Amino acid sequence: MSYDFSTLVCRTNSGSKKWDLMATSCPNVTADVAPFSVADLDIPHAPEIVSALTEFLTSGGILGYAQPSAAYLDAVASWMLRRHGWTIDPSWVCMTPGIVPAIYTAIRAFSEPGDAVIISTPVYYPFFEAIERTGRTLARNPLILENGHYRYDFEQLEELASRPDTKVMLLCSPHNPIGQAWSRDDLHRIADICLSHGVVLVSDEIHFDLVMPGTTHTVTALAHPEISRQLIVCTAPSKSFNIAGLATSNIIIPDVNMRHRFRQEHAAQGETAVNTLGYVACQAAYERAEGWLDALIEHVQHNHEVLRDFLAERMPEIVVHKLEASYLQWLDLRALGIAPERLEELFTQEAHVFFDEGYIFGEEGAGFERMNIACPTETLLAGLERMVAVLERELGRA
Repeated sequence: MSYDFSTLVCRTNSGSKKWDLMATSCPNVTADVAPFSVADLDIPHAPEIVSALTEFLTSGGILGYAQPSAAYLDAVASWMLRRHGWTIDPSWVCMTPGIVPAIYTAIRAFSEPGDAVIISTPVYYPFFEAIERTGRTLARNPLILENGHYRYDFEQLEELASRPDTKVMLLCSPHNPIGQAWSRDDLHRIADICLSHGVVLVSDEIHFDLVMPGTTHTVTALAHPEISRQLIVCTAPSKSFNIAGLATSNIIIPDVNMRHRFRQEHAAQGETAVNTLGYVACQAAYERAEGWLDALIEHVQHNHEVLRDFLAERMPEIVVHKLEASYLQWLDLRALGIAPERLEELFTQEAHVFFDEGYIFGEEGAGFERMNIACPTETLLAGLERMVAVLERELGRA
């Protein structure tokens, strides 16, 4: 089937968080401009998912309270095996209305206020918020950038994990915002450190379906099977199939005791059920829309190559990190010598390109930009043209 990745869906005045943020930061932005920030897509949905939702609603489906059916859980288990080589028991799946709520639940379930939680920066900024808002202590393990590639500081990670007050580690795999997939060896070593010190490992793998050609993602549970006794793997169809608004996440916890504690804490937070249409959409995605996902990955890889070649010719000082997973491109603009605050001003107010600023992912991200490139190629090129034009003027090259 041929899929449409060339149509830009304008979401102005639709309640879109991403588009509303753009309008707030720059009220005079023109109607033909789309943002490159928040990780959802402004392209048509997979028709297979649209059809499944339509079928449900027109065939008498009821929008009442819902729970995962046996068919739903089988679809999740089949996807994990088919796509990731991971055999799971359907009973391991815990439902939450998002991975971020699951992270809050895991922190509360497996640590106490004041305990330390490890994160490796730059990293998805809700990790910081979850630690701070639950009254835990942030234990920073900054990634090391060498020759355009990030690696873990395992010596420091071991030291942090060995502290008696360290109870949880939040792992981002593939890593957001850098778009990097960790190797099996890296994951094995992380898991081994957590095992040695009794640290619960919460692995956010929301981007694990969006792996570019030539790259392999390893589910953390497969990298070190023994970690399963203290592991939570957070998965969702939201990024893969652009259905984040349906608030459906499959949190996979192999250990029965951990699963019980997680569910108890989740229930203690009140009614946090997944909505009925979320179940319909996820099951349809996993059973019918795999071809759409494969086509999306090809499109993202193409856009990455277009962006890389464009900047290599027009603004070679910008380092375009290799995109291994996700549709989030990490750009290093430090060599331009422009302060991060000035970059943000130039991009939002003059170029009308709206990124997620690198500094929101931690101080290590200052001077970087995260760009959502899962958009029509024409939209991508138009944004790059505006960005480079403004930078050339700022640098006195125009």
